[in-house]
Amino acid sequence: MDFGGRYIIAAPRVAVWAALNDTEMLKAAIPGCHKIEWASETALDLEIKVNLGMLHPTFGGELTLSDIVPAERYTLSGRGKGGLLGMAEGSADIVLADQGDDTLLVFTAHGGASGQIMKLGKAIIGNSAQKIIDGFFERFGTAMGAAVTPLPPS
Repeated sequence: MDFGGRYIIAAPRVAVWAALNDTEMLKAAIPGCHKIEWASETALDLEIKVNLGMLHPTFGGELTLSDIVPAERYTLSGRGKGGLLGMAEGSADIVLADQGDDTLLVFTAHGGASGQIMKLGKAIIGNSAQKIIDGFFERFGTAMGAAVTPLPPS
Protein backbone atom coordinates (compact mmCIF):
# COMPACT_ATOMS: atom_id res chain seq x y z
CA MET A 1 0.00 0.00 0.00
CA ASP A 2 1.27 3.45 -0.89
CA PHE A 3 0.41 6.72 0.79
CA GLY A 4 1.71 10.23 0.67
CA GLY A 5 1.13 13.89 0.39
CA ARG A 6 2.57 17.31 -0.27
CA TYR A 7 2.26 20.06 2.29
CA ILE A 8 3.28 23.72 2.53
CA ILE A 9 4.37 24.53 6.08
CA ALA A 10 4.51 28.22 7.00
CA ALA A 11 7.96 28.01 8.59
CA PRO A 12 11.59 27.97 7.41
CA ARG A 13 13.01 24.60 6.38
CA VAL A 14 15.49 24.45 9.30
CA ALA A 15 12.62 24.98 11.77
CA VAL A 16 10.57 22.20 10.13
CA TRP A 17 13.61 19.88 10.25
CA ALA A 18 14.14 20.62 13.94
CA ALA A 19 10.47 19.93 14.68
CA LEU A 20 10.57 16.64 12.74
CA ASN A 21 13.35 15.53 15.08
CA ASP A 22 11.74 16.76 18.33
CA THR A 23 10.02 13.90 20.20
CA GLU A 24 7.60 16.25 21.99
CA MET A 25 6.45 17.70 18.64
CA LEU A 26 6.09 14.20 17.20
CA LYS A 27 4.17 12.90 20.20
CA ALA A 28 1.76 15.83 19.93
CA ALA A 29 1.27 15.12 16.21
CA ILE A 30 1.02 11.32 16.13
CA PRO A 31 -2.50 10.15 16.91
CA GLY A 32 -2.59 7.62 19.74
CA CYS A 33 1.12 8.02 20.54
CA HIS A 34 1.75 6.91 24.11
CA LYS A 35 5.56 6.91 23.92
CA ILE A 36 8.25 8.14 21.56
CA GLU A 37 11.88 8.55 22.56
CA TRP A 38 15.30 8.45 20.96
CA ALA A 39 16.97 5.05 21.39
CA SER A 40 20.08 6.18 19.47
CA GLU A 41 21.08 8.92 17.02
CA THR A 42 19.13 7.19 14.26
CA ALA A 43 16.42 5.20 16.04
CA LEU A 44 13.21 6.02 17.90
CA ASP A 45 11.22 3.67 20.15
CA LEU A 46 7.48 4.22 20.06
CA GLU A 47 4.12 2.90 21.15
CA ILE A 48 0.97 3.90 19.27
CA LYS A 49 -2.68 2.97 19.63
CA VAL A 50 -4.09 2.86 16.09
CA ASN A 51 -7.71 3.35 15.07
CA LEU A 52 -8.61 0.77 12.41
CA GLY A 53 -12.35 1.28 12.45
CA MET A 54 -13.79 -1.23 14.92
CA LEU A 55 -10.32 -2.27 16.15
CA HIS A 56 -7.85 -0.18 18.15
CA PRO A 57 -4.63 -2.21 18.42
CA THR A 58 -1.56 -0.86 20.21
CA PHE A 59 1.63 -1.19 18.20
CA GLY A 60 5.06 -1.11 19.76
CA GLY A 61 8.12 -0.78 17.59
CA GLU A 62 11.11 1.15 16.41
CA LEU A 63 11.63 3.74 13.68
CA THR A 64 15.02 3.92 12.03
CA LEU A 65 16.27 6.97 10.15
CA SER A 66 18.52 6.47 7.13
CA ASP A 67 19.73 8.40 4.07
CA ILE A 68 19.85 11.50 6.27
CA VAL A 69 20.71 14.83 4.66
CA PRO A 70 20.13 17.39 7.44
CA ALA A 71 17.35 19.90 6.73
CA GLU A 72 16.70 18.23 3.35
CA ARG A 73 15.56 14.61 3.65
CA TYR A 74 15.58 11.26 5.36
CA THR A 75 13.95 7.88 5.17
CA LEU A 76 12.02 6.46 8.12
CA SER A 77 11.64 2.70 8.31
CA GLY A 78 9.67 0.91 10.96
CA ARG A 79 8.05 -2.28 12.04
CA GLY A 80 5.48 -2.65 14.78
CA LYS A 81 3.72 -5.52 16.43
CA GLY A 82 0.02 -5.22 17.24
CA GLY A 83 -0.47 -8.24 19.48
CA LEU A 84 -2.85 -10.81 18.02
CA LEU A 85 -3.38 -8.67 14.91
CA GLY A 86 0.14 -9.33 13.65
CA MET A 87 2.82 -7.07 12.24
CA ALA A 88 2.73 -3.81 10.33
CA GLU A 89 5.73 -2.35 8.59
CA GLY A 90 6.54 0.53 6.38
CA SER A 91 8.95 3.17 5.23
CA ALA A 92 8.55 6.82 4.39
CA ASP A 93 10.66 9.31 2.50
CA ILE A 94 10.42 12.87 3.79
CA VAL A 95 11.86 15.59 1.55
CA LEU A 96 11.99 19.29 2.45
CA ALA A 97 12.49 22.19 0.03
CA ASP A 98 12.31 25.95 0.31
CA GLN A 99 9.07 27.47 -0.97
CA GLY A 100 9.78 31.18 -0.55
CA ASP A 101 9.77 31.77 3.22
CA ASP A 102 7.85 28.52 3.72
CA THR A 103 8.74 24.84 3.37
CA LEU A 104 7.44 22.29 0.90
CA LEU A 105 7.31 18.88 2.58
CA VAL A 106 6.83 15.84 0.34
CA PHE A 107 5.92 12.60 2.11
CA THR A 108 5.90 9.24 0.31
CA ALA A 109 5.21 6.06 2.28
CA HIS A 110 4.98 2.36 1.54
CA GLY A 111 3.49 -0.02 4.06
CA GLY A 112 2.12 -3.46 4.59
CA ALA A 113 0.70 -5.70 7.26
CA SER A 114 0.29 -9.36 8.05
CA GLY A 115 -2.10 -11.58 9.91
CA GLN A 116 -5.50 -10.37 11.00
CA ILE A 117 -4.83 -6.77 9.94
CA MET A 118 -4.97 -7.74 6.26
CA LYS A 119 -8.29 -9.48 6.80
CA LEU A 120 -9.76 -6.03 7.46
CA GLY A 121 -9.14 -5.22 3.84
CA LYS A 122 -6.74 -2.88 2.13
CA ALA A 123 -9.42 -0.23 1.53
CA ILE A 124 -10.18 0.20 5.24
CA ILE A 125 -6.50 0.22 6.18
CA GLY A 126 -5.62 2.55 3.30
CA ASN A 127 -8.32 5.07 4.20
CA SER A 128 -7.31 4.97 7.87
CA ALA A 129 -3.62 5.38 7.02
CA GLN A 130 -4.20 8.37 4.74
CA LYS A 131 -6.39 10.05 7.37
CA ILE A 132 -3.66 9.43 9.95
CA ILE A 133 -1.02 10.97 7.66
CA ASP A 134 -3.10 14.06 6.86
CA GLY A 135 -4.05 14.44 10.52
CA PHE A 136 -0.42 14.08 11.55
CA PHE A 137 0.65 17.04 9.41
CA GLU A 138 -2.27 19.18 10.65
CA ARG A 139 -1.32 18.47 14.28
CA PHE A 140 2.38 18.84 13.47
CA GLY A 141 1.76 22.36 12.20
CA THR A 142 -0.30 23.18 15.28
CA ALA A 143 2.44 21.83 17.59
CA MET A 144 5.08 23.99 15.91
CA GLY A 145 2.77 26.99 15.59
CA ALA A 146 2.79 27.01 11.78
CA ALA A 147 -0.03 26.76 9.26
CA VAL A 148 0.02 23.65 7.09
CA THR A 149 -1.65 23.61 3.69
CA PRO A 150 -2.11 20.27 1.92
CA LEU A 151 -1.49 20.41 -1.82
CA PRO A 152 -3.34 18.37 -4.42
CA PRO A 153 -1.48 15.33 -5.74
CA SER A 154 0.90 16.15 -8.57
